Amino acid sequence: MNKSVQKTNRKSRRMASVKEFWRRFIKNKTALAGFVILCFILFIVIFADVIVPYSKCIEQAGSERLQGPGPAHWFGTDEYGRDLFARVIHGSRYSLIIGVSTSLMALFFGAILGASAGYFGGMVDNIIMRITDVFMCVPPILLSLAVVAALGTNLRNLIIAMTISCVPGNVRLIRSVVLTVADQDYVEAARSYGTGNGRIIFRYVLPNAMGPIIVNTTMCISDMILSAAGLSFIGMGIQPPAPEWGSLLSNAETYLFSAPYLLVFPGIFIILTSLAFNLVGDGLTDALDPKLKD
Repeated sequence: MNKSVQKTNRKSRRMASVKEFWRRFIKNKTALAGFVILCFILFIVIFADVIVPYSKCIEQAGSERLQGPGPAHWFGTDEYGRDLFARVIHGSRYSLIIGVSTSLMALFFGAILGASAGYFGGMVDNIIMRITDVFMCVPPILLSLAVVAALGTNLRNLIIAMTISCVPGNVRLIRSVVLTVADQDYVEAARSYGTGNGRIIFRYVLPNAMGPIIVNTTMCISDMILSAAGLSFIGMGIQPPAPEWGSLLSNAETYLFSAPYLLVFPGIFIILTSLAFNLVGDGLTDALDPKLKD
């Protein structure tokens, strides 16, 4: 009976915490606006095939090339007569997949390395952080470019390259957060009961440091989307005929003055998506910060 009551109490406390978090989050109007935009983008990603068939992205029609926006083609057509609306809609999948997958993989490896450095300290900390410093000497976009140039230009290699460039920042952040948690009383109590180091890190240390980590991951998704668009723009990312937003901007460069809509619509979606993640990240910062209680 006592266990059942304790379980019910824990569940009630979790529900109360979630409600309090949501109440604090929606008080930030800009964060709420970002959340709405993000939901709109996710709706497009999930139901892209329902909105417009993928065949429209690759179907060429020479007689309809470079047509402006109209009833037949809402966003116009490109230099091959392909429907730009379809390419922008399906391009959202590539951009979101790259942004989310690279950020989550960087978070995974960053959590292992950063938590190990912060928790164990000493030689482990020195080795991990010195290697991290070496990678951080190179700007992330240049590091990604170098890795893609070495491995080849495709989606898998692009994700690998951008993950490598994102890991060092995650390592430093998670290490700094873990350092503030590793000496808490509940960690010492877990050690005194003979709990293994791995269980302490993943069961007690990281869960209590998730606030800054979640916020950083949200911001990182925005950065990765922009980086993927930049690499695709210079021809080192997603290759044609795949409709990725950065590659759409690259194709639009030639027709900047004769068909500016080719640049405007993919650019708007890149800006909105990046802005949405940044606004949500700011809202999470406020909602998860205990110092901002009212």
